[in-house]
Amino acid sequence: MVGILEEKKGEDILLLDIHELTPMADYFVICTGSSDRMLGALIDAVKREVRNEYHIRPRVEGDPRTGWMLADYGGVVVHLFSPDRREYYRLEELWQDGKVILNVQ
Repeated sequence: MVGILEEKKGEDILLLDIHELTPMADYFVICTGSSDRMLGALIDAVKREVRNEYHIRPRVEGDPRTGWMLADYGGVVVHLFSPDRREYYRLEELWQDGKVILNVQ
């Protein structure tokens, strides 16, 4: 997932291990998209890649026009934000006790 987000020009990609903090997921992938169109392209690319590779379809929430989208794969939850929504929600701070596995600037 991180690779496809990087390939599609996602920004500030963070992979957090949260499995010891919550039963809801093992990992969060957090990424910024520069525009509504970019958020839509990023979520579509992740869904396509995971569907083709693992035959898994996520539960998707949000809308690119709101600046936030989520793809829930059970153990992995992908959060895609516009820059202002990422600043507003500050997931990195909320989950600061998670272990940073990867941080791609």
